[in-house]
Amino acid sequence: MRFTFLTLSFVLLAYAFPTQAKMYKWVDESGQVHFGDRIPTKYLVKEHDELNEHGVRTRHREAAKTPEQKAEERRLEREREKIALAEKKKKQRDRVLLDTYTTERDLIVARDSRLDAVNSQIRLAKSIISDSNNKIESMEQQVTEIKASNREVPADLYQRIDNEKQQVAVQAMVMENHKKRSIEIAEQFNGYIERFKVLKAEQRAKRERLAKERGY
Repeated sequence: MRFTFLTLSFVLLAYAFPTQAKMYKWVDESGQVHFGDRIPTKYLVKEHDELNEHGVRTRHREAAKTPEQKAEERRLEREREKIALAEKKKKQRDRVLLDTYTTERDLIVARDSRLDAVNSQIRLAKSIISDSNNKIESMEQQVTEIKASNREVPADLYQRIDNEKQQVAVQAMVMENHKKRSIEIAEQFNGYIERFKVLKAEQRAKRERLAKERGY
């Protein structure tokens, strides 16, 4: 009966405004449906419909979003953009991987070559540290002997010892950074190798599927 009443009310309203080209339908706080040629101001931001003279909905307007809803939509949009960018970069890396390397062996050779270069730097740093430590030990021995003979230790001798100690500290940092770089290279290329295997397997599966479809 309610539906019939609402329908009848709408028909009566339609005849009451025979020259009105546009009408509106909205719902108040109590759930009551209303029709009219104008919407009360407070309902303009609420969900409502625009109707033509035949009572057919021509446009549906959603309720205005709250600041919280807008903020959430912006957050979700940023997340979507972030995911899309990550996927784009992934595809680019895959393409570079396939274009740069032909076989898994190529990747292993490239990895080992870079590791050898870094390890040579580590060995160089170790050599410099060892050399500086030997110099420090020798100069400190000189200081001990000079003091034992009740002579004044030259200021430049202390300065040379400090310089060598600074060299040891610097080379220790250099060596540590190279060690970290070595680990990064190994992890990076091991990841490349695993990804390369997956991509090659996908290529093979695609070729086999196409060959089967073509009846080869």
